[in-house]
Amino acid sequence: MKEFDPETLAQFNGKEGRPVYVAQNGKIFDVSASRLWKTGTHMNRHPSGRDLTVDLSAAPHGSEVLERYPQVGTLKKKGEEDRALPGPLGHLLARFPFLRRHPHPMVVHFPIVFSVVPVLFHLLGRITGERAFETTALHCLAAGILFWFPAVLTGFFTWWLNYQARPLRAVRIKIGFSFLLVALALAAFSLRVLGPVSPGMEILYGLLLLSLVPVSAVIGSFGASLTFPVEKR
Repeated sequence: MKEFDPETLAQFNGKEGRPVYVAQNGKIFDVSASRLWKTGTHMNRHPSGRDLTVDLSAAPHGSEVLERYPQVGTLKKKGEEDRALPGPLGHLLARFPFLRRHPHPMVVHFPIVFSVVPVLFHLLGRITGERAFETTALHCLAAGILFWFPAVLTGFFTWWLNYQARPLRAVRIKIGFSFLLVALALAAFSLRVLGPVSPGMEILYGLLLLSLVPVSAVIGSFGASLTFPVEKR
């Protein structure tokens, strides 16, 4: 069976009519027949023409998905191709591969949810007159601000580790709107806790809470575009 080096494998990337090859555990598979690889890139994240052993270790599926396709060769390795990581971090990711992909998705939903529900509880408080709803809105707002920090930290880590900190449009938009989100949330929280209660302040507070909803929607939408990309026809 033909042996490929990484440079030769890189040529089979689906461009200009070339086949789509990927490697896993030293085996090279021709995935040209897969509709998920027809553009040469899988899920807008994994390029073809390279070794995906590390990527698959953190994927929601195993190598069996590649075993369905014909093996066309073996890969001749030329040193370690994975990103050089500090010793303890490298050992941690080798032992728990899911940490490569999942820390950010595990925490990012909290600041999004806690930024959307305050406006709902605020409206319930205004409609019913129950102050408990207003208190809940404030607590949710505080939780959203607190969870923003681990969400951003894990987001930058994922961006650096899995995307080599490339200036992807979706990532740049997420970063900008994430800082806008916490700025609006902090303004609303400060207004409620420190500001005087007046009709004007009540209106401004409600508008700040309402503004968190579209900002959270933009962050969630572009995050989803990275995880579940929709191909343009």
